[in-house]
Amino acid sequence: MSIIVFGSINIDLVATTPRLPVAGETLLGEEFLKVSGGKGANQAVALAKLGIPTQMVGRVGADDFGGELVNNLQASGVQIGNIFVDKTVSSGVAIIAVNHAGENQIIVIPGANGCVNQEDVERLSNLLPEATALLLQLEIPITAVVAAAKAAKKTKIRVILDPAPARSDFPDELYPLVDIITPNEVEAAQLVGFPVDGEEQAAKAAEVLLQRGVKCAIVKLGSKGVFCATAEEKFFVPAFLVHAVDTVAAGDAFNGGLTAALFAGLSLHQAVVWGAAAGALATTKPGAQTSLPDRLTFDTFLRERASVKSLRSN
Repeated sequence: MSIIVFGSINIDLVATTPRLPVAGETLLGEEFLKVSGGKGANQAVALAKLGIPTQMVGRVGADDFGGELVNNLQASGVQIGNIFVDKTVSSGVAIIAVNHAGENQIIVIPGANGCVNQEDVERLSNLLPEATALLLQLEIPITAVVAAAKAAKKTKIRVILDPAPARSDFPDELYPLVDIITPNEVEAAQLVGFPVDGEEQAAKAAEVLLQRGVKCAIVKLGSKGVFCATAEEKFFVPAFLVHAVDTVAAGDAFNGGLTAALFAGLSLHQAVVWGAAAGALATTKPGAQTSLPDRLTFDTFLRERASVKSLRSN
């Protein structure tokens, strides 16, 4: 059995700078990085690095970036047999600025990701009988996301949606197809139509999302923690305190940790803790896939934090 990730595959072009520019301003940067990214690919690598069998379904262009992206996925342990090389368009690119506080601004050029269509959904559907979950994001056409979710529900496969980047055309029909939705504060606010800036507002947002048909709503509050709600339970998981240098891919790491725990048969609460730990670790290194923790690093981090918590409780 495996996890399927259906989504974007990008090259990230990252510039570090003391602060983020305002409109019309030119700043001198400090460092430039070219790393593999894309929310779909990031989540696939997050899972593979944690030792979970993972299939990536998506598209790249027939260019140097495309070859590099596929090779990097394979090197990370992701199964790449269902990545289509599209000769009609360039590979996807994300242009990212990161400041000293780890905050970022991102511009995404979809490229091949914008051409994902029903053909890709059909390739995905062929993998579903051997899968336990399907991970989705919103960096590919929304019609393809809905079609993939419908295919997964037909085969009773768990659907985990990261509604990022937030979009105004989010279809109401998608909510009932989703088992777990994982927005951050900004995405949750755009989905529900009111500010989400703490645990109380996260609880209200989660309730709205449950009413719309999702089975489980997980609202990520960054350094404030994570709120989770289902029809049966509601709980809050505090954030792991780390020195953040770059928040790029933290949300993708969260979904990787969350799904890895569920794949291992752990409880929902344990899965959210795993997600929070993986997300925290990802902020301690620059870049997207380069920041995602391997299983040894992850297990060591959880074990050490559990020991500290035990000592404090005594």
